[in-house]
Order: sequence, then structure tokens, then C-alpha cells
Amino acid sequence: MESTQGPDPTGNIDHTQARREREARDRILDRGAKDLAPRPWRPAPVPPSALDLTQFALWRSSEPDPGELLDALSLLPAARAEVDGVEAGLLFAARNEGLTWAQIAEAMGFRSPQACQQYVNRLSARQAK
Repeated sequence: MESTQGPDPTGNIDHTQARREREARDRILDRGAKDLAPRPWRPAPVPPSALDLTQFALWRSSEPDPGELLDALSLLPAARAEVDGVEAGLLFAARNEGLTWAQIAEAMGFRSPQACQQYVNRLSARQAK
């Protein structure tokens, strides 16, 4: 399961993580994820998302393969970023449609509109990085 390449010689963690994710994506796609039906919101030829690939690996976990599980785990940061993007998009759409912070807070399980707004501010700050 180990990569044939060593750590990034420049010590750049982002490059190392990007390579790890790319290799993990390729291995999960080769294990059958490339045959997943395309999502109507992801036009062809866009490959499955990191979230799709991690769900595929979990679905296959009934046939345990530690390498595939490690590949899926290495895609979790990318999957989290995708979910953050969907969440931000839904929040933007909700506000654009005139939903109040009180309505959004209730739907998302926050105790107050202010708590929801603070959460959205943190989400936006995470995405800006």
C-alpha cells in the first residue's frame, strides 16, 4: 500500500497530500468506482467526487481491504471540503431566497440565529483558506 515515492523532497505537505489523494482516487476508481453512474449535477466527463469515492469504499468494506480503507481515509479531507462547499452553496441559496437566519438555524439544529450566523462565518473563513 505504500507509495513507491518517498516524502516530498521539498517538505511541502500540500504536494504530498495532493499526490496521496490522486493515488488514492486512482486506486479506488480502478476497484470499480469508475463504473458509478454519473451524477446529473456533475456533467461528464467529471470523475466521481471524493465523497462518492469514500462512500464507494465504505460500501465495499464488507469485502475488507485495508488498502482501500486507507485510500478512502486519505480522501476524507477532500470529501469534507466538498461537503463544506455544498453547505455554503445551500446557505447562500437560502439567504438569496429570503429565508431568515431564524428559519435556517431551526432547519440546521442551531439554538439561535446568532449561533447559526457564527457557524456560517467560520465555514466561510475555512473556505477562504
